Amino acid sequence: MSSDIIDFLSTRKSAPINEMMGPGPSDSEIETILHIASRVPDHGKLAPWRFILYRGDARVEVGKKLVELAEQLEGPLQEGRRQQELTRFSRAPLVIGVVSVPKPHPKIPDWEKFLSGGAAAMNVVLAANALGYAANWISNWYSDQPEGRRILGLKSDERVIGFIHIGTHQGEIFERPRPDLSDIVSDYSGPAE
Repeated sequence: MSSDIIDFLSTRKSAPINEMMGPGPSDSEIETILHIASRVPDHGKLAPWRFILYRGDARVEVGKKLVELAEQLEGPLQEGRRQQELTRFSRAPLVIGVVSVPKPHPKIPDWEKFLSGGAAAMNVVLAANALGYAANWISNWYSDQPEGRRILGLKSDERVIGFIHIGTHQGEIFERPRPDLSDIVSDYSGPAE
């Protein structure tokens, strides 16, 4: 049982963000990525997620605002940490924010809507990889901060599903350890104790 799709899914890896560079996806490739991202299970057809594109100079502006927020929370930053925050969104040529959007529904629980957003984020990663780009999905400290979410363009009732950094990667991507299936798979044997 071999196919190009199975081979692709079996070998997918996340590239280190600090090793990404241009070029990033074109406008038409971004549209393709987002079209694929929106083709996920979505009980009730609620589209309980949305996408924010961080590209160009906006990535640098976000970094400046994150430095200010980090210093408000922690005091003056050492130069290495300051540089880290300053470049959070400018290391890769494109960052796609996947945002959980509340869509109340009497029969569909919030956790299911959040999982739909997670599926949309994974489709962003897969579509970017399928187009030949490197991708890495993260959230980071600012996702848990109301002011961090506001800086990043989220409304007060929205939450971060993830930020997918997309760009070009040269060279080999490190293969991280994966779980052994015998540790995570079991046959059903009745109710849990």
